[in-house]
Amino acid sequence: MRRRRIARELRQLRERAGMTLDVAARQLDMSKSNLSRIENAQIGIKPRDVRAALALYSVTGADAEVLIEIARGAQQRGWWQNYSDVLPEWFEFYVGLEAEAAALRTYEAESVPGLLQTEAYARAIFRRTAGEEGLERKVAARLHRQGVLRRDEPAQLSVVLNEAVLLRPVGGPLVMAEQLAHLTRIAQLPNVRVQVLPFAAGVHPAMSTPYVILNFADAADASVVYLDNLTVGLALEEADHVLGYSLLHEELCRMALDPGASMTRIEDAARNFA
Repeated sequence: MRRRRIARELRQLRERAGMTLDVAARQLDMSKSNLSRIENAQIGIKPRDVRAALALYSVTGADAEVLIEIARGAQQRGWWQNYSDVLPEWFEFYVGLEAEAAALRTYEAESVPGLLQTEAYARAIFRRTAGEEGLERKVAARLHRQGVLRRDEPAQLSVVLNEAVLLRPVGGPLVMAEQLAHLTRIAQLPNVRVQVLPFAAGVHPAMSTPYVILNFADAADASVVYLDNLTVGLALEEADHVLGYSLLHEELCRMALDPGASMTRIEDAARNFA
């Protein structure tokens, strides 16, 4: 998040100063490609280089110090970097966003979202999709992520689950029974809303599009739509994309069972695994 913030601010300040990438890079004694990667948040930038860039763009005083302090924070390691041996770089990026998010909205078609998985369910998912290598560290990283729901200022979470998620056996009856019971418990948290999209809803606008929408407390941090599959993740930051997915989520929430009826459906599904 801090790297994204610095990248966006430096790009805007350079453009406001009327400088091209070429000109700014020469003045800062770096290559054009490096400055471009900094402005696109692909690589970080040291606080002293931020200070040099701000001086070049005629930003001084308190405004400059705020950005330099953000740059210092961007150099701190996040907890997820301790799991870089089992987290792909593209997913580390997502976990960093998730850790800073004030609100998340998501739709899942096939499995319980990672933030709501039990240890046994997560282990069964990883074992089937990724094998045994690094299994326990992957499970530990997933469970660590769930802290965003129980921290002092917890993230708000809105989840829409395809009804198939409740019926697809993962890890055997005991694992599924525990997982569904966990869903009903965690849905009682005031910051968590779980809804089930029933088969009876028919065709819906997210049939091929699981997604996560992340919003942040600081208005200066743009919302992000995150999409992923087994090998790559994609972050969409354009306002039109965020608006489109936000409207899609609102539509799914309208089509889904309300939270009370959703809990009843989850409890009914749990009886299949008793």
